[in-house]
Amino acid sequence: MNVNLHTLNGQILPVSMENWYTTMQQPLNSRPFYKEENGTITFGQVFVKLLGVPMDEDEYYNQLYDWVHSEDNNLELISNNHLNRVLDNKHFQAIQKVLNVLHEQNLSVNRFVAFLDGENLILKSPSPSIHRKLRESMIKLVERFAETEPTGLKSSELRRVLVDVIKWSINHLQPSLEACGGSDRLPQYLWYGTGNKSQAYFLTYLSQIGCDLVIASPNGDDVFEQIAGDVQPVFIHRYPQEKEAEEFPTEKRRRTATVAYRASKEIESILNHEGSGLYKPWQLRDYTPMSVTLKTTYDELFLLEKEKAMIRPNFEVSNGEVKIPTIFAKVFGVSSNRKEYWDRMHTLVNVEHALLIKNFPFTRAIVSDYRFHYRNALGKDGKLDIDKMMGSNYWSYGRLPIGLQKGIASSIRSICHKPRLQSLPNETSEEAAIFLFTQGLIIPADILKLLQKFDYSQDVPSIILYKTEQNGIFTREDAAILLLLNAFGVDIILYNPPGHMDMEPFITEGSYDSHWLEDVVFELEYKEESFFKKMILNGFKKNRRGD
Repeated sequence: MNVNLHTLNGQILPVSMENWYTTMQQPLNSRPFYKEENGTITFGQVFVKLLGVPMDEDEYYNQLYDWVHSEDNNLELISNNHLNRVLDNKHFQAIQKVLNVLHEQNLSVNRFVAFLDGENLILKSPSPSIHRKLRESMIKLVERFAETEPTGLKSSELRRVLVDVIKWSINHLQPSLEACGGSDRLPQYLWYGTGNKSQAYFLTYLSQIGCDLVIASPNGDDVFEQIAGDVQPVFIHRYPQEKEAEEFPTEKRRRTATVAYRASKEIESILNHEGSGLYKPWQLRDYTPMSVTLKTTYDELFLLEKEKAMIRPNFEVSNGEVKIPTIFAKVFGVSSNRKEYWDRMHTLVNVEHALLIKNFPFTRAIVSDYRFHYRNALGKDGKLDIDKMMGSNYWSYGRLPIGLQKGIASSIRSICHKPRLQSLPNETSEEAAIFLFTQGLIIPADILKLLQKFDYSQDVPSIILYKTEQNGIFTREDAAILLLLNAFGVDIILYNPPGHMDMEPFITEGSYDSHWLEDVVFELEYKEESFFKKMILNGFKKNRRGD
């Protein structure tokens, strides 16, 4: 195929999972859509997105290895970990020079690219057609940037994106073009894992030139979504699982799944799919818990407390999140039927996933100033960044499973973004958020143990608080922890026999249900369950567990 005197026009092919790989191995002039007409060569290019991982992960990673390392393949591996980030200082200075001209003269896209070309920042090729295609593709890329970014070419991100695209073109595209020489193919790339905005623009540039692209993203993220998706329709295949990407394989794995193993995995996937209503133990451990606070009557408290999370109304699992229907209620006074009052309370307290609190305050105050830590943990959207929190030196939950850490960090972010904490006189919303952020970093040890046992689709942990006028003072720090636990998905029921205020000065109205019983009783100590009844109940529990 002699492309030297032609204009190149790549068309993304409508491939399938069965034929995309064999199509990619064909020379351009043997692929569908190929034609030479009126000085233009139209050719088909392969653009494939493989999102997620199949049931047989070993086979998946072995296939990735083969695509890159087999002698009969031309796929070049690029990823966040494989990109060469070195840029000669003269190129860096030339980019800055062109950007200065852009801001001084308010250049059009075409003139801007012409200046880039004049500073030798766009690759050159001995083939006039490829040389022209490189320049045309840069114009399209800059136009795409101007259309996608809210402030167009005035965006503060233009410099970073431009530097990245140019250095990766020099370090990766240029050697690949030279390797192709005058052959009947263009470079082919395998992008592995997730990527940032600059990388999405670089991949877009490669596709506009006409390169074949294979995107392999084990966790299901599409790098192109950061820049408003693809201009042309591409082939997308979604595997049944989504998992964090492992290091790209440096050698083939030696384990091979049997037919029975793959079949059992497929059945398991169907049974445990999001929204199926059937969940195996700890299936949702890496999901982010979110609370959906239910509005209930007093009698419903005791019915719902018996139900597992997945049986409760509005339980939902989707997009890596699990919405847990929870109870947040305060009970004022005491029932006229005292036996029923205590029996009901004991049914709540005497389960393994419940914690009774009857001494206040139950958490401590932090006197250190966490203002700097809070501000440093904010992301570009103004919300706390989960990764920044978890990677900080003040993060005290580092020993916990990653999924639980993310759940706690997400709950801290939630309560700080929209504080339901009553503001103190002259306290700003940021100061209230900093207070919640600070207290969220010291969850009491006994409560933390409850969270570690929480299998999100199963029994919902309960915090039962018994507050009288004699057992201490309920503090603002206590309220902060309750708001955090409510956001995480924990049931909270506070009993106050004398009908006094405790949470009210600290937590905004409407955050929890209030239930008034018939009698107001003072100096009513918590009544422990009888020894005989407790022995019978404990024996019943052991039998159920098989102890």
